[in-house]
Order: sequence, then C-alpha cells, then structure tokens
Amino acid sequence: MADTLTLTLDVGDGEARDVVIKLRPDLAPGHVARISELASEGFYDGVVFHRVIPGFMAQGGDPTGTGTGGSKKPNLKQEFSAEPHVRGACSMARTSDPNSANSQFFICFDDATFLDRQYTVWGNVTSGMEHVDALPKGEPPRSPGKIVKATVS
Repeated sequence: MADTLTLTLDVGDGEARDVVIKLRPDLAPGHVARISELASEGFYDGVVFHRVIPGFMAQGGDPTGTGTGGSKKPNLKQEFSAEPHVRGACSMARTSDPNSANSQFFICFDDATFLDRQYTVWGNVTSGMEHVDALPKGEPPRSPGKIVKATVS
C-alpha cells in the first residue's frame, strides 16, 4: 500500500469537480480495503448521493439510490475509533447493527461528533469539499448529485 492512498470522487456532471479523500487504513483497514475494492470495480460510478442533509452530511454508495441497498459483498465488522466526525470526515453508513456497513458512506458537512465511536471513519476530504457542499439537498434530493467516477490511487 502506498504511503498516501487516496480516493477521488468525480462529482462533476460534464465538468471537473473532484473530491479527493485521504484514505485512513491506520483507522479502518477493512473499510479502506472495501471502499478501494468497490471503487476499482467501478461499483460507485454513476451512484447518487441519496441523502444530503444541510449542516450534517451527504450520503451515497447505494446502487439502488434508495438508501436500502449495498454491494453483494459481506457486511463489514465495525472499526470504530476516536477519530472525530468533523467537516470532511468520511464514515460508513450502517443499520442499527454496528457490523452492517457494506458500501454506503457519508461525508460530514459540519461537526457531527455525536457519531464518534459509533460509526467507522475511513478517510478525510483533503480537497474539493466545496463540491460536496454544492450537492443538491434532500432525502432524497429531487435531482441528486452523483459520483461520475471513483478512482483509487
């Protein structure tokens, strides 16, 4: 694994709008491996942000766009840490079962430290947060933003 592994989400619809995320295998090796694997397989390409709540977070990673779907891979065991859920933190979505994360994730708009030690932080946005801020809002948004392409490098 490289010293700095990054996930780039192209969220531009015909224009270059990259969100660059520093992956944190030191915090969540299993989750980083899953995100990397899914991105390399093209799983996230074309997937929408189905839940975008101002002041809280933008959630995506569900191929159905409903918030109820995931990949065909087995769910992940939680890798909770003390890493705070603050602006730019990337964390896995899950059901009430702590070991149910699969492919859905969210990016925090603002401080959401009430989620600390309950959700797995796997990365931090290093550039392009303004593109996350610009995603259409709603649960679901009327015309949702999407991941055009996800790449790991």
